[in-house]
Amino acid sequence: MPCQSTPRYPEHLTGEGPHNPFPGIKVLERRIGKEIPHRLGSNEGLDMPHRALREHFGDALAEHVYCYGDAEALGVRQRLSAQQGIALETMLVDAGADSLIALALRTTCELGETVVSTAGTYPTLGYFAKGQGCRLIEPSYYEAPGALAPDLEALIAAAHQENARLVYLANPDNPSGHLHGDSAILKLREALPDTCWLLLDEAYGDFRDDAGSEFAAKAIPGVIRLRTLSKAHGLAGLRVGYAIADPDVLAMMMKVRIHYAVSSLTLAAAEVVLDHPDEVHQHVADVKARREQLAEHFRALGADVLPSATNFIGIRLPSAGLAAEVHQQLLAEGVLVARLAHPELANVIRITAVQAALEPGRLATLEQAITEHA
Repeated sequence: MPCQSTPRYPEHLTGEGPHNPFPGIKVLERRIGKEIPHRLGSNEGLDMPHRALREHFGDALAEHVYCYGDAEALGVRQRLSAQQGIALETMLVDAGADSLIALALRTTCELGETVVSTAGTYPTLGYFAKGQGCRLIEPSYYEAPGALAPDLEALIAAAHQENARLVYLANPDNPSGHLHGDSAILKLREALPDTCWLLLDEAYGDFRDDAGSEFAAKAIPGVIRLRTLSKAHGLAGLRVGYAIADPDVLAMMMKVRIHYAVSSLTLAAAEVVLDHPDEVHQHVADVKARREQLAEHFRALGADVLPSATNFIGIRLPSAGLAAEVHQQLLAEGVLVARLAHPELANVIRITAVQAALEPGRLATLEQAITEHA
């Protein structure tokens, strides 16, 4: 079994409440079983004409800005459930994976408790953990020729040695692109202390070759899984993502969630995109093809291209100094690639697999640096 018992919650959340004081009109309509046509109690600006907004964006957008969003995001959850086989009661929608990271930390960790994550992985986790007063322990990546991966054994050891309350793992990893298989994830959960949560960030899971598997739809005891509609669905600017966990875990998260974090406009847009899965699937296929094309191109130049199950590739340059020089030269040319901020990974350049990255000459500065130092 992945976890024999549910890791504990902060003491202040274990009693009755706190309860969301504003569940919203959509929740109330479902509760009473009928529509409420006259909204006189929510103090929304319902009679604002929005002439400027309508002229600039059109009536269709303007109709979604008057009212608070559905706090339960039922329409989005229903579509995700139908498409991916995820049980409706095991999903919670929030304002993107970043917001869900912060929400997971608020739900599981108290001031001074220890959070473990890989040194150089997605930095927002450390940003939020430190901002909440947690102690951050960062084991190094496992590095070898052709490999840069979160070291699961090191994460397990740190969790036991430091009495960690939560371990964070991005899978597929950002920024390395490495993918740990499902069995490795289950073994990780089994090896962690029963008192320790596993926060599994699956923001890039849509780009896995086995995306949509039965395992991907499961709520795993002792695990909070995070997904986003920013990458494969192209909605980064609207901020929407979802967590998958056991219902009792989600109920605890709802105690500390900002109830209207996801706007009516965002929910409506997400529903439209989810109603057109063929477009999403084609986008994912196109991204994966560009990713492989980019990887093959740079490998042919002699680059150390890291295996990736995401929408980007990572290139490990011989030194941090060279990576900084390439990054600055490209920026001066109006080209932004990612140079990893953590000192342990400062020699890695990350490139998103968009069409512009394949344009001849666009990354000539990087190509030249690779050939000169191969």
